[in-house]
Amino acid sequence: MRKFIAQGAEAKLYLEDGKIIKERVKKDYRIKEIDGRLRKFRTRREAKVLSKLHAMDFPGPKLIESDDKEIISMEYIDGPKLRDILDTSNYEKISEEIGKKAAVMHNNHMIHGDLTTSNMIFKDEVYFIDFGLSFFSHKIEDKAVDLHLLKQALESKHYKIWEKCFKAVIHGYKKEAKDAEQILERLKQVEGRGRYKQKKKREKK
Repeated sequence: MRKFIAQGAEAKLYLEDGKIIKERVKKDYRIKEIDGRLRKFRTRREAKVLSKLHAMDFPGPKLIESDDKEIISMEYIDGPKLRDILDTSNYEKISEEIGKKAAVMHNNHMIHGDLTTSNMIFKDEVYFIDFGLSFFSHKIEDKAVDLHLLKQALESKHYKIWEKCFKAVIHGYKKEAKDAEQILERLKQVEGRGRYKQKKKREKK
């Protein structure tokens, strides 16, 4: 029996026979042909990322099947989302683990695209989930932006501990990332651009 469990901006999620069914939803505001091509492209890309992660034995959902259009079925990982338990857990140790695993992805030129504790499950270790915005890239900039989004997510959701968490993330990242020095230097530039934009917005008010 199929059970609806969640809906995001891009897709609906169902639980059926111990697996997750992810169905990308049609967007009426897009031209029909463009919408169809975009959903097909994103489904293919997500399937490729999941397949590569599984081949690496990376802790994430195993791809079961993809219809190459808009539906993916994948392994269901049973456990709490990290967003709900990080504040009451050994958060520095867990954050270092997140940093190491983000580095492993980046070493293999995969960008998560939405690296938040809402997209992580804790089950003996940290599992990354929801690769709907993921893509392949060799660019230092893309890897730095991935870390920047994680930092923003920690600051927003875990504001009491985010600084210690992100420091631990970076500590773990440095241990594993091949281009850590370049990526972290670019991260500073990304953050600087963000502060500049915020300043300009305040000046316009």
